[in-house]
Amino acid sequence: MTWNLWWRFGPWEARRDAIAHVLRGERPDVLGLQEVWGSTSENFAGWLAKELGMEWAWSRSPVQDRWHRRNGGDTSVDVGVAVLSRYPILETAERRLPAAGFPDDGKTVLHALIDAPGGPLPFFTTHLNSGPAESGVRCAQVRELAAFVEERTGWGKQRTRGSYPPVVSGDFNAEPDFDEVRLIGGYKTAPAVPGLVLLDAWRFADPSQPHGTWDIAHRDSVNFGERPSCIDYLFVGLPGADGRGWVRSARRAADAPVDGVWPSDHAAVVAELATGPVLTVDPLG
Repeated sequence: MTWNLWWRFGPWEARRDAIAHVLRGERPDVLGLQEVWGSTSENFAGWLAKELGMEWAWSRSPVQDRWHRRNGGDTSVDVGVAVLSRYPILETAERRLPAAGFPDDGKTVLHALIDAPGGPLPFFTTHLNSGPAESGVRCAQVRELAAFVEERTGWGKQRTRGSYPPVVSGDFNAEPDFDEVRLIGGYKTAPAVPGLVLLDAWRFADPSQPHGTWDIAHRDSVNFGERPSCIDYLFVGLPGADGRGWVRSARRAADAPVDGVWPSDHAAVVAELATGPVLTVDPLG
């Protein structure tokens, strides 16, 4: 599961309880979170992990200025990305993403190696730049992200029988036809790293169900037009020879108020992966 939690905006104390309520119902095994707040007294990822009985890791953004300005100048609360897991986290690593000449928003990607049933699962979460004119920045960030995935997994060079493919989660601030999303996929254009193909889990979702994930709390929001913007993703590497990690299904979640409170301005994305050998066909035909 992946979910942008809308930092400390809006009625964040009420939203905190609504977010926990949603996650208790969804019970994700592994969860990537974006816009997670942390301070010297409490980290929201840690609070959620305690509430849900999960392990957690957090990557603090090294640049906080824009977020502090949007929070009325309060410098006591920071923003970052996090991974929560019902299974042990074997190791973690993080990578700074480039600003590519634009104002630096301090974006990072967090990697957690999960001791999942069937073998270690390499899981990544990130949050790319949000400006509508910053596709070039996001493309540069995707190239660094893909290089980090390959560095940690080697999945583009050799897919191993009995291993899970990498899972990349996050808010990419880009719709499916944007250059940066095509680039991270690597099957509609040349991949960012040779051989590394990451399937968009939305390919496995019921096309009749809603896919829009952003600004769902504001029904009258124009965004990029009348069609709701889908900017949150779970990307999964091509499975190995036994099909472990095959995407069985994908859907939208966290898309309704809880007792009148919207948990976030983003909906979440949930995917189910195969945990054992399966008979597969070529997902690209």
